[in-house]
This record gives sequence, structure tokens and C-alpha cells, in this order.
Amino acid sequence: MKRILICEDEASIRDFVVLYMKRAGFAVLEAGSGEEALEKFTASEEAGEPVDVALLDVMLPGIDGFEVCRRLREKSDTMGIIMLTARTQEAEKVNGLQNGADDYVTKPFSPSELVARVEALYRRLSKTRAADTVTYKEEIESGAFTLNVRSRTLTKNGEQIDLTQVEFQILEYFFRNPGQTFSRTDILHRVWGEDYYGEDKIVDVNIRRLRMKLEEDASAPQHICTVWGQGYVFNP
Repeated sequence: MKRILICEDEASIRDFVVLYMKRAGFAVLEAGSGEEALEKFTASEEAGEPVDVALLDVMLPGIDGFEVCRRLREKSDTMGIIMLTARTQEAEKVNGLQNGADDYVTKPFSPSELVARVEALYRRLSKTRAADTVTYKEEIESGAFTLNVRSRTLTKNGEQIDLTQVEFQILEYFFRNPGQTFSRTDILHRVWGEDYYGEDKIVDVNIRRLRMKLEEDASAPQHICTVWGQGYVFNP
């Protein structure tokens, strides 16, 4: 059974989302606060019923959605997290991604869009988990970088760099195709899936985050470079 945690303090919106997620075949855990969401997540994990996807409202009583996202990501690097927000400022979207979210949906949203985004994320995560059972080269070396596909970690000159699962997937795509230029759409389809129809700027946000982590000077990148009019290329 695929399982989803829904954290939304407005009961009318939460009931609406719960209804559509159940119709989509999800077992639902619902919470009205961040504290309750963390408690239910922990209880479900301890019962051997892991959560596959979490929908987190940003504005919550007590701890906010960003903090809930950060704490959930510390507990699980394989679950999917989508932020629900009424805000449209890019800074808020970046904050969610920085704390480990995979995607964001801006209110108001249509039920079909929300279900499609959740389903797309669930399918992508299922493929990633299935790939973990396949035999492949465990480490990919590229210049000063070593990407460990099994442990899903990255090191630069032997020092580990913390990555979100989305950042890792983007880098794995680059590492497996050195010197190749990828458009924003290429990366979007590879990482988020061909049926993803959210904002394609989510690619740019994650590229900026990766540059901040990998580059000596993120404003003058030497590794993740822009090919104007075409996309991005990774140079060791």
C-alpha cells in the first residue's frame, strides 16, 4: 500500500486533499500541525509502515512546514516531499528545496494537478528504489569528485558534500554523461519524469543550489556551466 502523510492546518483543505488522495489509492495519515505530523510519521515508521510521500503546508501553527520538511528529510532520504504554499515568491520555493523538498505546489491548486504531481513523484521514487537492487558500477569518479551510487553520497577531494535526493539525481545524470549539454527539459524529464508539468524553473533552482555546494565561486562556476541557449554541462 502506498502511503502519504498530509499536514495542513486548515481542516477544509485537509479534508479535500485527503479525499482525493484516498481516491488515488493512497493510505492517508493526516495532521493539523507540524508536531502532529512528525509524531504520526515516527509512529508509522515504527509500525513498519513507511511513508512514501509527504504533503506539507508551509504556514503551520507551531513549527512551520520548512522545519517539518527538514526534520523529515533527516529521518528519511528516500521519501518524497511536496510543499503546499500560497506564496509565489521564488525565495520561499528555494527555502523548501533547500530543506529537502522534491517539489512544490502553489495554492490554489486543482485536485487533478495535485494528484498527478504526487503520483509522478511516487513513480519516480519507486524506480529509484528498484534501481538500488540492480548491479552497476558503485562509484563514478569525475575529476576531484566521487559519486557513490549505492550510498547516494558525493565527495570532493575526499570531503563529503551533503545533497538532497533531487540534487543527487541531477548530478548522477551529469556524471553518467560527461561533457554532454542538457536542456532544462532534458533534466526535468530525467529527474522529475516526463509527465511532470510543474514549473520548469525548479531545475534552475536546484542548479543554483548545486553550484553553491560544489563550486569555489558559485557566481563563476567551473563545473556546472551554462551553455547559453542550450542548457547545462558538467565539467570535472
